[in-house]
Amino acid sequence: MDDHVDLWANELPDLDRRVEGIAVRLQVLAKYLDRHRDAVLAEYGLQWWEFKTLHMLRRGGTPYRATPGELAKQLGMSAAALTNRLDALEKRGYVERTHDRDDRRKVGATLTPAGHKLWEQGIDQIQHVEQTLIHELSSSDQIRLEALLRRLVQATEKDSE
Repeated sequence: MDDHVDLWANELPDLDRRVEGIAVRLQVLAKYLDRHRDAVLAEYGLQWWEFKTLHMLRRGGTPYRATPGELAKQLGMSAAALTNRLDALEKRGYVERTHDRDDRRKVGATLTPAGHKLWEQGIDQIQHVEQTLIHELSSSDQIRLEALLRRLVQATEKDSE
């Protein structure tokens, strides 16, 4: 990364070396985590979009159920695209769709026991990768880094308002 910053500092005299160094390192870390997450999911025959859908169902708590509209909103996608996702996950036995008892027009998607088990296995391994990386830092450095990253993320949230 230092060579990258040096190269661009020579080409762009006004380059802020500190900003470039931080931004590039954040990108490298994000790619590292994505690559390792995808490798974990590949062990289970899952793609990121499949895991993310299971993740959204799981995060809602028991009974791990949501309407397709709720899921589509959480995932930032159209209802039609989500229907295709649910079709694929249902065929694999990870999600079950059922009609509401009181209003048959309403459909809910529920995480099946197989889907829940798969999610748990995946999340455990993903967390292990994250913990292994973060534990390279001392506890006090972890606390400082988390606070600094929180401030940067909050700045992005202000920008999107």
